Formats: sequence, C-alpha cells, structure tokens
Amino acid sequence: MTSPTQPTDAQLMAAFVNVLTVEKIEQDFFRGIATPQGRGRSFGGQVIAQAVSAATMTVPEDRPVHSLHAYFMRPGDATQPVLYQVERDRDGGSFTTRRVVAIQHGQPILNLAASFHVHEAGLFHADTMPDVAMPEELLTEEQLVAASDVAMSDMYRKWIATPRPIEMRPVTLRPPIDRTPRPAVQNMWFRTKGPLGDNRALQRAALAFVSDFGLLGTSMMPHGRAFADPDMQFASLDHALWIHDDFRLDDWLLYAMDSPWAGGARGFNRGRIFTRDGRLVANTTQEGLVRQVTPRS
Repeated sequence: MTSPTQPTDAQLMAAFVNVLTVEKIEQDFFRGIATPQGRGRSFGGQVIAQAVSAATMTVPEDRPVHSLHAYFMRPGDATQPVLYQVERDRDGGSFTTRRVVAIQHGQPILNLAASFHVHEAGLFHADTMPDVAMPEELLTEEQLVAASDVAMSDMYRKWIATPRPIEMRPVTLRPPIDRTPRPAVQNMWFRTKGPLGDNRALQRAALAFVSDFGLLGTSMMPHGRAFADPDMQFASLDHALWIHDDFRLDDWLLYAMDSPWAGGARGFNRGRIFTRDGRLVANTTQEGLVRQVTPRS
C-alpha cells in the first residue's frame, strides 16, 4: 500500500509531463520549470528534454525531431527554472534545423542543435536486438538494492529509493551492487510508470530525458566504479540522440549500451534503444568526465 508521504504513479507522471513541458514567454523564448523537490545540480537529461521541447514548439507538427546534439557547459541549478532561447536556423523543404541555448543566472549552461524531418519512405536496414532476458523476468533497481547485502552509502540507497516516474530493470548487475570488472556493456529495460499519451513530441522529449540515464556508467563497468564513489567525479560533457522511428515510452524499451574507450579522465559511450518486439528506434552517444579525485570527507 502506498505511504501517504509517497507520491502515486499518477502524481509522478503528472510531474514528469510538467517537467517536459516548457512555457512560451516571448517569441522564441521559453521557460522550463525547476526540478520538483530538486536540489544541487540539474539532471542533464531534463535540460536536454526541455531544450528539445522548446525547439519543437517552433516547428510544424508534421516534422518530428530526429536528431539532437548537446554540449553541457556549466552545471545547472536544480532549484531554479531555465530560460531557453531558440534560433531558427533553417526551414527547408523537408528538414528544419534549430539551435537552443539554455540559460541560468545569466549564463549559458547548455547548447543544443536539433534537426526535424518530414516522414519519407526509404531503403531500410537495422541492427537486431540483443538476446537478453525480458523485463518481466527481472527486478527493478530498487528491488535489487533492497535485496543486496553489499555495503553501499546511505546517499546511494536514498537516491535509489527516491520515487521517480521511470521504472528501470537492469539485465545484469552493475556497481555498486556488483563491482566485478566486466566488459563495458550493459543492457537495461525502462518505461514510464503510467500512460504518457499519444503526443509524439512529448514521447520524444521523454526519450531525450531518459537517454541520459546509465549511459556514462557503462564506461566504468571494466573498473567496478560507481557514481556514488567518493573518490570519483562524473559529469556529462556532450550527448547526442538520433530517433529513427516512433515508439511508446509507456511500454518497455531496451537500452543496449557499450563503451569502446575510456582514458584521459573521459569515458565514451554508445547506446541503442529497441522496442520490446525488436525494432531499433534510436541511437545515442555520450562522452563524460570520469575523473579520480581526492575522496570527499
């Protein structure tokens, strides 16, 4: 039974939609809300998703976003709203391009370029989905942590227990639950905890949000390191997403990730996103800071 202090799935989904929805405040200027109950740094996926939503509001509905490239320049403040300024670079016969600058406290925190494309028929091929366990056979991250007797920081356990609108089910255990060095590969199923509706623009903004979950950690699989480790510093540097086809984020999607390289205090990561029936609907890449530091006291 849900605790009176715990939000329901419906409340979590309503808050999620609010986060993804930006408000027009002037021609080509939009505002995204602060993170609900947020503190510290903003989640990068939220800033990307709001920037995509802002750009989408300047584009005809028959041109969904198909690719985006973002650079993180400064950490965002999760307790404050974000201003998004959209530049209308080009409106072509079949493609539209936009640039977005996310601004907080008078300074840019993110630059994003996005491309939108009308539907066209064309030659087709695609990767096949990895052969992995289906989500019904797996435990959620919360269940895995609760069942583990591995020593973990209170901060990490509290973070995992924080209610969120996205349910994630890892195919294999990862740090800090299991620090066994292994190849830089991980697979994770995810979906929203409630209906997201038929709005294609909202579905794609939601995917941009979720695509930042777990990706950077793939580069740490061979080293058994985790975000909560006091002697590690992690930060997303850039992020790219290509969306190939329609999907529903309120049904299970598989995030198949790998990291072909890490070095020089950076880790490079790739991801493929499949529907549960095996359609490849998106690809991602991300490079991030993975710096060893003096342990925090």
